[in-house]
Amino acid sequence: MSSAILGISAYYHDSAAAMVVDGRIVAAAQEERFTRKKHDSSFPVNAVRYVLEEAGLALPDLEVIAFYDKPYIKFERLLETYHAFAPRGLMSFFSAIPVWIKEKLFMKNMLREELSKLGGSIPGLIFPEHHLSHAASAFYPSPFENAAILTIDGVGEWATTTIGDGEKNGISILRELHFPHSLGLFYSAFTYYCGFKVNSGEYKLMGLAPYGAADSEETKAFERKIVDEIVDIKEDGSILLNMDYFQYATGLRMCNEDKWERLFGLTKREPETLITEPYMNLALAAQRVTEEIVFRLAKSAKSLTGRRNLVLAGGVALNCVANGKLLRSGIFDDLWIQPAAGDAGGALGAALVAWHIWKGEERTTIQRPDSMAGSFLGPQFGRRDIERVALKFDAPYKYYSAFADLVSVVAGLIAEGKVVGWFQGRMEYGPRALGNRSILGDARHSDMQKKLNLKIKYREGFRPFAPSVLEENIQEYFDLDRPSPYMLLVAPVKESRRNPLPRDYETMAMFDRLYHLRSDIPAVTHIDYSARIQSVNRQTNERFWELINEFKRQTGYGVIVNTSFNVRGEPIVCTPLDAFRCFMRTEMDYLAMDNFLFDKKEQKDFKEEADWRKIYQLD
Repeated sequence: MSSAILGISAYYHDSAAAMVVDGRIVAAAQEERFTRKKHDSSFPVNAVRYVLEEAGLALPDLEVIAFYDKPYIKFERLLETYHAFAPRGLMSFFSAIPVWIKEKLFMKNMLREELSKLGGSIPGLIFPEHHLSHAASAFYPSPFENAAILTIDGVGEWATTTIGDGEKNGISILRELHFPHSLGLFYSAFTYYCGFKVNSGEYKLMGLAPYGAADSEETKAFERKIVDEIVDIKEDGSILLNMDYFQYATGLRMCNEDKWERLFGLTKREPETLITEPYMNLALAAQRVTEEIVFRLAKSAKSLTGRRNLVLAGGVALNCVANGKLLRSGIFDDLWIQPAAGDAGGALGAALVAWHIWKGEERTTIQRPDSMAGSFLGPQFGRRDIERVALKFDAPYKYYSAFADLVSVVAGLIAEGKVVGWFQGRMEYGPRALGNRSILGDARHSDMQKKLNLKIKYREGFRPFAPSVLEENIQEYFDLDRPSPYMLLVAPVKESRRNPLPRDYETMAMFDRLYHLRSDIPAVTHIDYSARIQSVNRQTNERFWELINEFKRQTGYGVIVNTSFNVRGEPIVCTPLDAFRCFMRTEMDYLAMDNFLFDKKEQKDFKEEADWRKIYQLD
C-alpha cells in the first residue's frame, strides 16, 4: 500500500502545499497562484485541494500531514524577545500576542478546522522545525548522495541560519545562528531602506546593486560603516547585528531610520521615487557584505562536514548573484539550490522530513539532475479549458494540430521582435517561470528589456531579464560550465560577445548605462555583463526546448528572453483564464496556450467580469 504525505506551509508568507507519495514528489503549488494574492499567507486550501487531486487521493488516504514549523517554539521566541527588549515593542506586543493566544498557539486546532472543510477524516499531524524543513527541501531532492547543507532566511522558530550535514536518509544540524541575528533580515532592512517592499523586493535590491560604483569612495565608505557599526562578522560566518539600528524584533519597521540616516547621510528612499546614485551604492555595499557572510558560512560548512557538494535553501538562497560567485569560488565542487527556496518550499521539506526521518525511509534512488522534474509540479490544463476561455470572451485563435507548426510560427514571431505569452504544461513551483508560464522575447533585440519592463510587466525599468538557453549551448554565451535549470545562478556573459564601453560610461545616467548595447544579447546582459541563467533540458521540458531550438534554427541563436507570466504586483498566472486576462491587459503581441495561438490584433474589447474566479471554483 502506498504511503502519501501532505506537506503544508502557512500563516507567514508564501503558503503552499506539497504531496509526496512513496518518497516521490507528485505535486506542489503556492496558494497565491489560485487566490491571485501575491505572497498569500492564508491556509492553502486551494493548493491542498490541487495536490490531493493530482495524486488521486482524499484526506483519509494520507498517512500523515506535516506542517513546516513548530508554533510553540516560535511563540516562545516571541515572548522571550519582547521580554528582552522591554519596554520597547509594547504596541507590537499588544497587536501580536492576542492573535497567538486566540489562534496560532492552537495550531493543531486551526489546521484541523481548515482541513475539515475538505471533507473526510483527518490523519495525524507532525511539526518539523522550520530550518529542518528547509534543509530537507534542499538535500533530499538534490542529486548528491551526501552534502553540506546551508539554510539562510529571516527567522524560523529561533534559528535564522543553520549548517547541516546530509547523508543517506539522515540530516544532522551542526550549527545554528539565532534570532535576532539574521542575514535575511539584515538584507531585508536594506531592501526597505532603499524603497522596496520587504519579503518581495529583495531581488530588486540585488538587481540594483550592479548600478553602484564599485570603486567609488562612497560605496567603500558605506561598506565600512556597515561592518563597523551594523554587523559584526565572525570568521565562521556567524554575525552579531547591532540591534540599536534595527526595529524588527519588537517594532513594526525594519530599522531605526534616524540612526541609519545619521550613519549613511541618506534618508530612507520612498517607494516609486527616483533612484539616485547613493542608493545604488548602498545596495552594492549591502550585497557585497551579504556575499562575504555567505562565503564564510560556506567555508564553515565545508570545514565542519568535509563534503564536496553543498545544497542551499531559505530565502537568502534565492540571491543568485551570491550563488554564482559561491560556485566560482571553488569552495565546493558543486551546488544545488532548492527552486522554491523560501517558505513555500517548506511545505515540500516538511513532507520529505516525514518520509525520510519520521518514517525512516531510505533514499533508494538519487536522480540526475535532481528529483523535482524541472520543478513543473503545479496544475496543467487541456484543450477544453482553453476553448472555454476563448468561448467566454469570443476570442479568435488559430489552432495548430501539429506542435511543430506552432513552434515554427512562434519562433518566427519572437525573431521579429514580438512579445509572446507562453503557457504550456504544468505550472512551476517556486518564484521563477521556467518555460511553462513565461513571457518570451528576442535576447538580441536592443529595446526588448525596455519594452518588457515598461509595457508588459509595468515595473521598474532597471530590472534585468533572464536568458533561457539550450543546455547544450550554455558555454557559447556564458562563462558557466554546468546546467542552471532553476534560474538560480548568475554568471558572466562571454567576453567574446561583449561590446566595449564608452569612455564616459561611469558618469552616464542610470538609464543611459542600462540601454547601452553591452553585448550581442543585450536584453539579457545586465549592467555588469552578468546574466541570471536558465538552462533548458530537452528531457525536462521538451516543448520549451523545441521552441528555443527552432528559434536557433531560424536565427542562429539558442537563447531567448524569459520572464514570468504576470504583471507587477500579481502572482504568476495559473489558469488559461489568468493567462488570457494578463495577455489582454498588457501590450503582449501574442499568446500561445498549448497548441492555440491568440493574436492581440484580432481580439475584441476585453471587459473584466467580477465572477471570473467562479469558472475554476476558486472562491
